[in-house]
Amino acid sequence: MKLRSLALSVLLATALHAHADIPENNTDILLQGFHWTSASSGNWYTQVEANADEIADAGFDMIWLPPPSQAGSDEGYLPEQLNDLNSNYGTETELTSLISTLHDKGVKVLADIVINHRNGSGSWCSFANPSWSMQAITSDDEAWTASGSNCSGTRGNTDSGDGYSAARDIDHSQSFVQTSIEDWMNTTLKGVGFDGWRYDYVKGYSGSYVGIYNNATSPYFSVGEYWSTLCYTGESCSSGSYPDAHRQLLMNWITATGGTSAVFDFTTKGLLNRALETYNYAVLKDSSGKPQGAIGWWPSHSVTFVDNHDTGPSESCSSGQNYWPVPCAKVMQAYAYILTHPGVPSVYYAHYFNWGLGSQIKSLMTLRKSQGINSNSSVTIDTATQGLYAAYIDDKIAMKMGSTSWTPSGDNWELYQSGTDWAVWQKVDDDEATSSDYQRTVLLVYGQTASGEDMFVRGGIDHTYAANSLGLTCTTSNYNCAIPITHNNLRNATTAPWKANDNYLDWYGTESSQSSTAVGTAMDWTTNTWPSSWGTEKTVTTDGYGVETLNTYGQHYWMLDVQMDCSKAVNGVWFEFKTYIKNGAGWEADVSQSDSPYTSGNHFAKCGKVNVYQRGVSTPISIHDFP
Repeated sequence: MKLRSLALSVLLATALHAHADIPENNTDILLQGFHWTSASSGNWYTQVEANADEIADAGFDMIWLPPPSQAGSDEGYLPEQLNDLNSNYGTETELTSLISTLHDKGVKVLADIVINHRNGSGSWCSFANPSWSMQAITSDDEAWTASGSNCSGTRGNTDSGDGYSAARDIDHSQSFVQTSIEDWMNTTLKGVGFDGWRYDYVKGYSGSYVGIYNNATSPYFSVGEYWSTLCYTGESCSSGSYPDAHRQLLMNWITATGGTSAVFDFTTKGLLNRALETYNYAVLKDSSGKPQGAIGWWPSHSVTFVDNHDTGPSESCSSGQNYWPVPCAKVMQAYAYILTHPGVPSVYYAHYFNWGLGSQIKSLMTLRKSQGINSNSSVTIDTATQGLYAAYIDDKIAMKMGSTSWTPSGDNWELYQSGTDWAVWQKVDDDEATSSDYQRTVLLVYGQTASGEDMFVRGGIDHTYAANSLGLTCTTSNYNCAIPITHNNLRNATTAPWKANDNYLDWYGTESSQSSTAVGTAMDWTTNTWPSSWGTEKTVTTDGYGVETLNTYGQHYWMLDVQMDCSKAVNGVWFEFKTYIKNGAGWEADVSQSDSPYTSGNHFAKCGKVNVYQRGVSTPISIHDFP
């Protein structure tokens, strides 16, 4: 379908189905309340209930729970007795208690609806609780001809979607099937408190049936899983079909439901995978300047996500299914994208509760809520190229991904949160604006080290100068002489733990909650060449250390790469520093640098510049702008 006909179909769907249950300008955030190995716990419902306070406090409006019915598979995706709500996740009593607790905290609960297919109870084609005749099975199901099958008698009609060989494909054109499913949803599932639905494997049957079931059950929210192969440019697909053909399938399915259901934005998910693997963020912007995924065409009906129980890991990077994961080290980049962009974002339980990312995700959720970002928020993409994606959302939030430095243009932007290769800013009113002025700042300091030795740096403003010239009293508690920083490089596995909770370039050593083995702010070893005798080349861009383009000077130039609040520097420019080699030479000798704002035994560097020095040498090698 051409873009013109796409736009017409969207308009018609909106006009003809104004009663659709999917709201416009939706501010809800969804939590997927399980992962692939959750069923093996045996008491998953009680585990989730124990986290109900955190789920509500974080700002989740909805939670999607796993398939609730008794099934022939541990995870529930081969359902047998639909009306039996005792499963590997817990008992019906535990499920009811969980839903009640979540409701008390204002969280809506979605059930995972698996109705494309069904397992027989005791044989291929024997359906019980509720009982169905074999006419419920599509006429082209493999069970009719398979060896060992007991299927016989009147067949149903042909499948209205893709086949599924692991269980019997259900014929939803049969009125008794529709009535039975509607009764299960309205009586059994709503009976324990479910508010809405997540439909599994919806490409297996016509979306029109989802519209029928939604109109019969009036869910709070409905979303379908339409997962199809995404063909990338260069992979035997024409440029004209990339990736519009993929998101067109999602648009067609939404329209088939009568606009009563949203769909998971697998186009955006696949494009994020590719962008984060290659750092080519151009794939995230379409020819009209909009986001390339489903959120660029029908954002109110698009549910964005980073990973789920199928696509990604479970409790750790190496567990779970991992069918189509975002690179584990770049998960927060992806959350910085979906939690600032339009659509209805969905957060993966394992990322929040198992991976130690909960506080960062929660902070982004808080910003989204406070700034009123919703499913139809506008996106202005500033840059989408190799190494950098940057965008403004509703002119309230700005964000970037990638290794290339970028800050939003204009006034009153404050850095809100950042991590390795991502940052998010918020816009504040004039009377709320602070004097912060974060700029990328780099130190390159030569100091030859041996294996097991690491370089740290301390710095800020001299306490006596601050008292006499700036009227500041500086202590270890008020940090008035420290310079706020956020690290741009957390890719070095050795130094990243030292950089965690390191929020200042300061004189005091270890900050609160920073690793006790840190002796200041950690730097990373860099070089301008990598001899072949050293083996596989390491780079700062990929590994957090090694070859660095800003280092044109030689080996053993240790680098600090941060966003620094220049407003806290002397005259908005200068700050002091001194280096320390751990397990080696210790503190460097005092220096006497000319052209400095005051006298000190430390180096003076400029905020917002590339500053190059040698330990113990008074004159800088270079202080210059970024190339």
